[in-house]
Amino acid sequence: MEKILVKNATIIDSGSSREADILICDGVIEKIDTSIGLSPSTRLVQADGMYVLPGVIDTHVHFRDPGLTHKATFGSESLAAVAGGVTTVVDMPNNIPATTSIEAFEGKCAIARETSAVNYSFMIGATKDNIDEIKKIDVKRVAAVKLFMGSSTGDMALKDDEALETLFKESPVMIATHCEDDAVIARNMAEAREKYGDDIPAALHAQIRSSEACYNSSLRAVKLARKTGCRLHLLHISTEKELELLKDEVYNAHKKITGEACSHHLFFCDEDYKRLGNMIKVNPSVKTAGDREAIWNAVISGRIDTVATDHAPHTWEEKNRPYGSCPSGGPMIQHSLLAMMDEVARGRISIETVVERMCHTPARLFQMKNRGYIKEGYYADMTMVELNSPWRVHREGLLSKCGWSAMEDRMFSSRVRMTMVGGRLAYVNGCAMRAGGEREIEFDR
Repeated sequence: MEKILVKNATIIDSGSSREADILICDGVIEKIDTSIGLSPSTRLVQADGMYVLPGVIDTHVHFRDPGLTHKATFGSESLAAVAGGVTTVVDMPNNIPATTSIEAFEGKCAIARETSAVNYSFMIGATKDNIDEIKKIDVKRVAAVKLFMGSSTGDMALKDDEALETLFKESPVMIATHCEDDAVIARNMAEAREKYGDDIPAALHAQIRSSEACYNSSLRAVKLARKTGCRLHLLHISTEKELELLKDEVYNAHKKITGEACSHHLFFCDEDYKRLGNMIKVNPSVKTAGDREAIWNAVISGRIDTVATDHAPHTWEEKNRPYGSCPSGGPMIQHSLLAMMDEVARGRISIETVVERMCHTPARLFQMKNRGYIKEGYYADMTMVELNSPWRVHREGLLSKCGWSAMEDRMFSSRVRMTMVGGRLAYVNGCAMRAGGEREIEFDR
């Protein structure tokens, strides 16, 4: 059994900070104490002067495998993940073929088992016709049901009222929704084409995929959840108005309707289209500075429960197409934690709250077994962050296969120095690798 001793760690966990050593045995945290002796057979990792956090759990990624591997693979994007302090991901179903069956789910598990540098699970996608398949899923293995209530990358939108209500009544696991109203978007797009033809500016994305489109769809999902008692998770909330649909309380096991913020809605606003154009074309759209501020306040207060990335790579050539033919989405997973740490340094949010939204709550909300905390008996998924170590993002340092980032040329005030997955080192001072400790997530349901 491999043993590792992390010495002199400043551990951020469960709302507090403490100085301690961490002894890891065969991938699991065996002991946490103020002073643990080093035995001859134990590997030493010095953590002096650094924060040791639970590994980030990103419950919203699109690693593009299978079928879209010219954009990304599970191998490439999981390496970008460990470089960003992420140790666990939940991947979305809009692949080719779409993950709408147990067979397709097993196929994705097989890919991740062979290539992933992080722990993994998947959502199964909802369609008008697959409710019987959804009812057969193993609730200990499937993270959630992903419901597109509006069209996005890949046409998986489910709009039929009867099919929606059946899904909300009979899903054996939480439903996670992409909420946009296609009718509103189509109207706005028609108006934009009438005015601009094929030369629609990227800045109009916020008006085409508007606040109205998001709120109408989110309200519909919430009404269905309240009617049926279903567990609902509203993904990538992008508007201030949608926050009215969430209760202003910290996540607990009885909270039936929860919400997610994504990195691009926290770190960009519509003013940034002038500089970044299609690089921040995402669905739902990046909206106003006021929306961004409201989402930040909701993350801090706990009205929004989790922070994820919606990491969704496309090739540089695809993103340089005209607005109308440019796909939505972009890479974010390598820099999401560090962007949050910048806000810690500025005093906007506490490091304990960052850990709560990015590590603890995702584990609890999805009911992941022995993940998301630095506790004895839990898997040793951890990241080590060095503060006051400024650096600039350069293209050659990007690990996503697409090779670009809206964060390029940004200065960060801290660095990820080490990421450990299942008790094995997956990232050390600029070098990312498969660790060998990666596992399919088990859900404690």
